[in-house]
Amino acid sequence: MERLNQIIAAHAGREGPLLPILHDVQAEYGHVSEEAMRAIANALNLSRAEVHGVVSFYHDFHAEPDARPVVKLCRAEACQARGVDALAAALPVNHRVKVETVYCLGLCSVGPNAMVGDRVHARLDAAKLGALMEQLA
Repeated sequence: MERLNQIIAAHAGREGPLLPILHDVQAEYGHVSEEAMRAIANALNLSRAEVHGVVSFYHDFHAEPDARPVVKLCRAEACQARGVDALAAALPVNHRVKVETVYCLGLCSVGPNAMVGDRVHARLDAAKLGALMEQLA
């Protein structure tokens, strides 16, 4: 709870602090727990339902921890034009890695792209994506 309180305090006085707090909590703990939602709601004078609504609406926030690494695969139009649909279809099932669809990582000219953590992997082909998946598993 001490680290959670530090995160909340770091955003004190900020206009619209809910999303930045949630992003920091997600980054710190890997999820936004019920306990964290209650503490955030209390600190921001919001209902727990309001905080839960934001957590459940945005795909970047998770209410439950998941130890698997996440590959965010861009499925936007530019990456589709560069063959991401065929890459996604050819991905082997790997239950040790979570693949999430996102719509635009902002690198349309060098797609298809994927993001793992804060690192973007550009110009993916089947071999590069397969190697990335193996590296994470």
